[in-house]
Amino acid sequence: MKKLMAANWKMYKTWDEAETTARELVGLTADKLPEDREVLVFPPFTALKGVSNALDADGFFAGGQDYYIEKEGAFTGEISPMMLKDAGAAYGLTGHSERRHVLGEGDEFVGQKTAYGLECGLKVILCVGEKIDERRAGKVEEVLERQLRAGLADVPRDVAPDRLSVAYEPVWAIGTGEVAGPAEIVDAHGFVRKILVSVFGENANEMRILYGGSVKPDNCGEIIALDNVDGVLVGGASLQSESFSRIVLAGSAIANKV
Repeated sequence: MKKLMAANWKMYKTWDEAETTARELVGLTADKLPEDREVLVFPPFTALKGVSNALDADGFFAGGQDYYIEKEGAFTGEISPMMLKDAGAAYGLTGHSERRHVLGEGDEFVGQKTAYGLECGLKVILCVGEKIDERRAGKVEEVLERQLRAGLADVPRDVAPDRLSVAYEPVWAIGTGEVAGPAEIVDAHGFVRKILVSVFGENANEMRILYGGSVKPDNCGEIIALDNVDGVLVGGASLQSESFSRIVLAGSAIANKV
């Protein structure tokens, strides 16, 4: 299973800025990319086509940060999975904490998006994670199980493992500089794996589980070496090509030689 090193650029970068960053990223990493790594960039919609064209190298992919659950129609401001694919997206992202807690998306709607994106041919990364008050109340597993079971409710049980991933992103660690400790990450990812196996059977052992939450070049190597961590979902530290290139290569034999 290849490690998936994913960048979420959120609401940052114009077309030109995004395309330039993507080209710089390829230039810094394409000829060094380990065989066990893949790179994924989620740019803003307006730059998706340019970034997709710029990521013109084996093992590099673009994705859409969000999408709606219809092919087309009178849904002002929305975008469909088919439109994402037409702009070069291979992946879609669902359930990011900012969609849940800033923009008010509920568990059921996140589940509808996850199933619909897969139905439309996207690979999908479903994000789950607890808020700080939920962790302090000892409700981490309760929250993760609720979000996972709702998020996966309509996903076919025979879905190909490489088409569905889960990103564990403790909300309290996103953009705060706080990072879940190794034991916390291992426990959470192990629980996510347990729920995936209960839903999909042994195929779930081939599904990737990513960690997201203040991932940086100096901590990524330790994080991706942990059990059940099959990649990372990076926010702020992915906005600069030099920083994200170090994350992409973190912990690899090549990085250790630099």
